[in-house]
Amino acid sequence: MTITTRFAPSPTGYLHIGGARTALYSWLHAKASGGRFVLRIEDTDRERSTDEAVQAILDAMEWLDLEHDGEIYYQTKRFDRYAEVIDWLLAEGKAYRCYSSAEEVEAMREAARAKGEKPKYDGTWRPMPGKTLPEPPAGVDPVIRFATPLDGETVIHDMVKGDITISNTELDDLVIARADGTPTYNFCVVVDDMDMAISHIIRGDDHVNNTPRQINILKALIGDFAELPVYAHVPMILGPDGKRLSKRHGAVGVMRYREEGFLPGALLNYLVRLGWAHGDQEIFTREQMLEHFDIEHVQGGASTFDPDKLLWVNQEHLKMAAPEDLVGELRWHLARLGIDGVDDTRLAEIAAIQKGRCKTVLEMAEQTLFVFQPVTEYEPKAVKKHIKAGTPDLLAQVRDGLAALDDWNGEAASAVVKQVSADNEVGMGKVAQPIRIAVTGGPVSPSIDDTLVLLGRDETLARLDAAVAAFASDEG
Repeated sequence: MTITTRFAPSPTGYLHIGGARTALYSWLHAKASGGRFVLRIEDTDRERSTDEAVQAILDAMEWLDLEHDGEIYYQTKRFDRYAEVIDWLLAEGKAYRCYSSAEEVEAMREAARAKGEKPKYDGTWRPMPGKTLPEPPAGVDPVIRFATPLDGETVIHDMVKGDITISNTELDDLVIARADGTPTYNFCVVVDDMDMAISHIIRGDDHVNNTPRQINILKALIGDFAELPVYAHVPMILGPDGKRLSKRHGAVGVMRYREEGFLPGALLNYLVRLGWAHGDQEIFTREQMLEHFDIEHVQGGASTFDPDKLLWVNQEHLKMAAPEDLVGELRWHLARLGIDGVDDTRLAEIAAIQKGRCKTVLEMAEQTLFVFQPVTEYEPKAVKKHIKAGTPDLLAQVRDGLAALDDWNGEAASAVVKQVSADNEVGMGKVAQPIRIAVTGGPVSPSIDDTLVLLGRDETLARLDAAVAAFASDEG
C-alpha cells in the first residue's frame, strides 16, 4: 500500500504553529516511506474563508519547503462531486431529508438533557420500517442527514492514542448538507479522503470527536469490510502557562517567524520535537528527520511551546549552515531593510562571517547594514569616549598599513592593527574602537578584522580617510 497523507487547512487565517506541525508530521510520514503528501484547502466556510488566507497558507508551505504531490485540491471546486455522493446516499437509504427547524432540534436536545440522555436529534424524519413520516411542511427546504447506525460500536485505530471505542448510540444523525444544498465539513472530508485514497490521517486531537462520525459515513460509502484510513490524533501545543497556545503566547502565523529571522529548517526542527524525540538529540536536519521520525512514537500528552528554545535551535542551525545556504534568507531580510542588488558571492561572504555571532537572520541583516550604508555621522557618545587627541594620527597609520597590504583578509588586517598598537605603545582597544567608529559610525560591529573584511579594501580606506579628516577638524 502506498502511504498517502494529507494536510487540509481551513483558510480562515494564517497557518499557525499547530497547523505547521501537523503538516510536518504528515509530510514526514509520507515521504519517509516514498509515499504521497496531498495539500487540500477546506474552504467551504465561505463567510470566513478568504483568498488572502489561502495565499498565506501557500506561502508558508512553500517557505517551509513542505512540497505537496499533485494538484492542490479546493473543496469549493468539488461541490458537484459532493452532490453526486449525497444523491447516492439518499437513493441507498443511507441518508434522508429532515424538515425539522433549528428550534425544534434544540427542543429535542433539551428534552434529552432533561432525561439525562445524550442531547441529539431524535430521528423524527428518519425512515424506519413500519414508521409513518410526517407530511413535509410546505415551503421548507430540508437538510440532509446521514443515517448513523443505531447500534454497535465505532473503533478508531489511532497510532498516537491507541484504540478508541465509541458507541454509535452516542452519535447524532449528522447533517451532511444544509438547507441551501451546501455540504458540511464532516461530509466533505470523508468524500475527499476517499477520492484521494488517503491512507493515514494525521491531525490535531481536537478532531477526535469528529472521527467516529466520519468513519461511519466512510463505511456507508465503501462498505464495512473495506480498509479504513489509519488515524493519528496529535496532542495540542500549550503555552508556557499551561493553557492552549494563542496569540498572547506569541503564537503568530508561520510567516511572522520568517520576518523575525528564523530559518525554515530550524522552525521545522523545533516543531518536530514538540511531541516526538529520538533519544537525546535536539538538532535535526531535514534528512535526519526523514530518517528517524516515527508517528507512533509521538507522545500522547500536550507539549509546551518555548520561544527561548526555538531561538536556541535557530542559532544552532545558523552555526551549522553552509554560508551559501543562507544567501536566500539574508537577501530577503536585507531587501526588507532597503538593501537590494547584492550578488550571491558577497552575501555568502557576509553569512560566513556573521552566522556564528547572530541568533537570527534578521539580526545578521541588521548588523550588516553598515556595509551598505555610508557613514554620515558618528555616534556622539562613542566619539567622546574613544576619540582622543592622538586618534587621527593612529587612524592614519592604520590606513597606510592597510593600503600597503598585498592580500585583503582578516589575519592581515588584524596584524596591521596590532602593529600600530605596538608602535604607539597603546592598548588594542585604543586603536580598534576608533577604527570601528570610523568605518561604521558607532562602537558596535563584528570583530575589527571581520568588520574590515566585510567592508572591503576600497570602502575601508575611503571611510578611514573621511574619519581622519573629520576627527582632525574637530580637534583643530
